[in-house]
Amino acid sequence: MPERVFDTSVDTELLTGMRLARAAIGRGALVVLPTDTVYGIAADAFNPAAVQRLLDAKGRGRTSPPPVLIPGIPTLDALAETVPDAVRALVAAFWPGGLTLILPAQPSLVWDLGETRGTVALRMPANTVALELLRETGPLAVSSANLTGEPSALDARSAQAMLGDAVEIYLDGGSTGRDYGTEGVATAASGSTIVDATDLAAGTGGLRIVRQGVITREAIADVVGDTLAPAEAEVADPA
Repeated sequence: MPERVFDTSVDTELLTGMRLARAAIGRGALVVLPTDTVYGIAADAFNPAAVQRLLDAKGRGRTSPPPVLIPGIPTLDALAETVPDAVRALVAAFWPGGLTLILPAQPSLVWDLGETRGTVALRMPANTVALELLRETGPLAVSSANLTGEPSALDARSAQAMLGDAVEIYLDGGSTGRDYGTEGVATAASGSTIVDATDLAAGTGGLRIVRQGVITREAIADVVGDTLAPAEAEVADPA
């Protein structure tokens, strides 16, 4: 069987792995990649069949659409219909990093991420391998590289043990998700913090944290103040 796990700390493996990962994404196949939080399973966000493969690999339904990783702020404006000032303040404070933002999607987008109800969840990761791949492929639908209900993978081999042949290429960036370490950021291994900004964009409410992750509620409140809704409005989000 051809090798499918590539050590990105070795130059030759990095070059080969990235080339094969780009090709896999272009064919609608799945790739596992490191991020600054946990490992992710990635698919071309504009390929509905590839996104469905991602959901199937995780054992996840269309009611739990994957977030989209992007290479920079210009892509945020291209994919989101409305970006409130408070969201831009969060982006300035925490991107690239472990903050995912749910916003109204541009209505002209031709994609199918699942039952999004006209929204898109966006994040710019702080990982050089992930960002380089994103710069070459464009936006990627990315969810944590684990079976639904299992712990998130903190290394490529753990992801491979769960996802196996459903993924074509594994980019091994070493252990991740530990000692995130920035002020206002939790150090426990976890995914990104997800903030829903759709009510704020519609003028019907404030920002809501729908999943607690590496960015703490206190750090978000320090940036946006009472634009953040009370904790009682928060709901759980499956991994």
